[in-house]
Amino acid sequence: MTWVSWLSLCAICCAGAISPGPSLAVVLRHTLAGGRGLGIFTGVCHALGVGLWALATVAGLSLLVVQSPTLHLALTWIGAGYLAWLGVKALRSAGAAPLALNGDDSVSLSRAGFDGFMISMLNPKLAVFFLALFSQFVTPGMPPSGQALMVATAALIDGLWYSLVALLLSGPALLSKLNARARLIDRLTGVILLLLALRVVTF
Repeated sequence: MTWVSWLSLCAICCAGAISPGPSLAVVLRHTLAGGRGLGIFTGVCHALGVGLWALATVAGLSLLVVQSPTLHLALTWIGAGYLAWLGVKALRSAGAAPLALNGDDSVSLSRAGFDGFMISMLNPKLAVFFLALFSQFVTPGMPPSGQALMVATAALIDGLWYSLVALLLSGPALLSKLNARARLIDRLTGVILLLLALRVVTF
């Protein structure tokens, strides 16, 4: 994987991680209820689920490249079309619905980790997203180190983002700022998704 490809992968993973949604709400809720440590642990467990989705996707695509290059090429174009559709949808979005927190002061460490892990593992959109994203980067003959880099990048960016949220959060101020900038986040995400889809056509 080239540096340009890796940076493109990082950009998409960052855009996906920072986009407000149910995963962010879970991390924020546990952070406000139990402190930074609980929030970070929730984020790390969420990243573990993301990493498992990424690993399963890369393994399946690698097998597909070897067995049916034509089908892989078709999947790459379909994936590019899906990313473009997500980009247009994000650009036209009015912003995510405001995130709400449900205070729960009795959540244990194990429950917080379970919530973080399951909110990612039970999200079928992650499977579709990684299938569309990774199909743009998995190539014939890609070494295991390249595949591991893709999986690690997705998991680390996810975990680092949610850990950063937990570290910086000292009250609902960050949540208000994220809600206020939801439309801008959607716009930036849309541009990045469209650029990645265009990459398939031009390279």
